[in-house]
Amino acid sequence: MIQSLFLINCSGDIFLEKHWKSVVSQSVCDYFFEAQEKAADVENVPPVISTPHHYLISIYQDKLFFVSVIQTEVPPLFVIEFLHRVADTFQDYFGECSEAAIKDNVVIVYELLEEMLDNGFPLATESNILKELIKPPTILRSVVSSITGSSNVGDTLPTGQLSNIPGHQVGIEYTNNEAYFDVVEEIDAILGKSGSTVFAEIQGVIDACIKLSGMPNLSLSFMNPRLLDDVSFHPCIRFKCWESERVLSFIPPDGNFRLISYRVSSQNLVAIPAYVKHSISFKENSSSKYGKTIEGITVTVHMPKVVPNMNLTPTQGSYTFDPVTKVLTWDVGKITPQKLPSLKGLVNLQSGAPKPEENPSLNIQFKIQQLAISGLKVNRLDMYGEKYKPFKGVKYVTKAGKFQVRT
Repeated sequence: MIQSLFLINCSGDIFLEKHWKSVVSQSVCDYFFEAQEKAADVENVPPVISTPHHYLISIYQDKLFFVSVIQTEVPPLFVIEFLHRVADTFQDYFGECSEAAIKDNVVIVYELLEEMLDNGFPLATESNILKELIKPPTILRSVVSSITGSSNVGDTLPTGQLSNIPGHQVGIEYTNNEAYFDVVEEIDAILGKSGSTVFAEIQGVIDACIKLSGMPNLSLSFMNPRLLDDVSFHPCIRFKCWESERVLSFIPPDGNFRLISYRVSSQNLVAIPAYVKHSISFKENSSSKYGKTIEGITVTVHMPKVVPNMNLTPTQGSYTFDPVTKVLTWDVGKITPQKLPSLKGLVNLQSGAPKPEENPSLNIQFKIQQLAISGLKVNRLDMYGEKYKPFKGVKYVTKAGKFQVRT
């Protein structure tokens, strides 16, 4: 299926490549670079590119492009999901998925790719199974490996591979039995000039960290499961139970994994947690006022090319302006409704240049702790098949995805 994988940074440099069935020349990436030049933004590069002899399927994550080369037709989402698994595995192993981290651990990277893909087909993608096969890097292990030349690959097959339950180890006993769930939601929205909602959608995931002894059978129920659309399940979940009762019943893998991902698309169910008061006009003076009631707020504005510099005064936080990329970034931070921040000042235009025809849009990032903006709430978690009582917990986080305000 997958013949080759190329890792490309934002500068267009191929810093790592891996081939399985046969070696594919780097020149195949020229088709990708052409599509990248045509795209206005890195996130707008087409995920599937057809070439005379291959298909290029790619993702953009953590400022890196993962480009896979396919020779025959396959379901694109299947490949895209695998590429996300690769990026998440690097994040789990090295603490970050960056060019520097990958280059520093290049041996482990190749070992992971060799285990995750067998002759071009996905084999082992669960984090806990991979960690039994290939030990995560530590300073001591790196020193010992460099001196003795020993490998990071384990000597025995992971017990999870021998189990009927994917990713669950047989006969393991934990000192502390615990099950924790993170409900993380990202809101994508476009707000019009008048403040009305043009588009709104919520993308959510439930990530689990479970360490339970024996063979527990878990049942997770929600207060309002009918909110969820397009639910994607981990293989351990019994789908028939969800269809009939809207309850997640499963025997969990060990460690960290993504239980489900979902979408809330009904706009009347999507609450907009932020509002913006703006007044931008290109003349002798220009000013913009923003107001927020949430934390971790960052406002990014792509200014027109005719703006060489500006002189602004924020009532809270700090701002930076890159004269090369023409990007204004205002780091607001945490605010309270009683004191709404504002940003005012002078935006200069190049002498003799015509006034921009349109005002720039505002891109907003924020975070809300202990809140699922869709209203989703976990009702209870029941465990069957074991007598002990585990520690349980649920955490909610709402973040901005592609949150844009038109001015």
